[in-house]
Amino acid sequence: MNGGSPADAVRAAVGAVPDPELRRPIGELDMVRDISVDAGVAHVAIVLTIVGCPAADRIAADVTAAAASVPGIDEVTLEVGVMTPAERHALTDRLRGGRSREMPFGPGTLTRVIAVTSGKGGVGKSTVTANLAASLAARGLAVGLIDADVHGFSIPGQLGLVGPDGTVPQPTRVDDLMLPPVAHGVKVISIGMFLRRADGDGGPLGAVAWRGPMLHRTVQQFLTDVYFGDLDILLLDMPPGTGDVAISVGQLLPNAEVLVVTTPQTAASDVAVRSGLVARQTGQKVIGVVENMAAMALPDGTLLDLFGDGGGQAVAAALSTAVADGDAREPVPLLGSVPLSPVLRRDADAGIPAVLAHPDDPAARAIAEVADALARVPRGLAGRSLPFRPR
Repeated sequence: MNGGSPADAVRAAVGAVPDPELRRPIGELDMVRDISVDAGVAHVAIVLTIVGCPAADRIAADVTAAAASVPGIDEVTLEVGVMTPAERHALTDRLRGGRSREMPFGPGTLTRVIAVTSGKGGVGKSTVTANLAASLAARGLAVGLIDADVHGFSIPGQLGLVGPDGTVPQPTRVDDLMLPPVAHGVKVISIGMFLRRADGDGGPLGAVAWRGPMLHRTVQQFLTDVYFGDLDILLLDMPPGTGDVAISVGQLLPNAEVLVVTTPQTAASDVAVRSGLVARQTGQKVIGVVENMAAMALPDGTLLDLFGDGGGQAVAAALSTAVADGDAREPVPLLGSVPLSPVLRRDADAGIPAVLAHPDDPAARAIAEVADALARVPRGLAGRSLPFRPR
């Protein structure tokens, strides 16, 4: 303790406790107040960000345990308060880095932004995205996931954020910042977290019937008002096709990379090419293709190619040879071919990514290989300002 007082030792231990939602030490967040030690009893006062903070019990337990772990402390008394409006405003301003309501993932960001697209629905794009996010997080990367498929959202269910009663947790709000729920190490935001059930507690979530302006505003709010913190990778589960959300993401994130998902079927692969071409029109770069629902090996060794074969390679080839504005494009690789898998489907329905629950399943291994390929590509720093100042 370098000769410090017992109170200093308790303050250091308590200050190191992480806030479960902000993922930063509470000392750094100015949540620690008065601390004193009297005859082996540590008196600790902290403040929470908001009234009714969903992480209150966990923070209280962790703070008590941290204080009790200090040598010489036999008992801990804990006083829990709430930040004043001015303190919350100062906190949100600090979390934003002093940039009020500025979108942090545009050109110049150090976060890799990857939009997962498809030409048509039903190709398993969301299943691939959810498993990629979980696989990347399992590698120690800081991963965020925006469910931008506003009309057909399914990410909360696939990542296990739907409770037994069908409820989906809402983000905690700290002033105008939203703190996204975390599942399998992935910070997640989805419109499904804000909708009420159509028929009471047991009914399905209400439908979203929005046109372009509302969709654009929702995507913009997810990018601006959700506090993801410092991310290595931000994935966007895009809606199928080339409609309003794709156009909005192209405008807001021209720096995003695009991963195209297709099935082997010609009807899917032909349309998938269009999603890649539209992304390029906004300046985004297509970094690869994933073929889902490829041939499945049966117990007798034969292959079941329910949706045909070759669609993924065809999409990669078409996007590699496509020419825009007279300039040849870089080759687009086929990053993976994911076989049909009952395990992948069952795990998605259960809210547990197959890459974590059944990593030896052929489909899970194929997605993990795609995650490996994405993780090997570092964040580009060329032309970007770094947060350092010369002394």
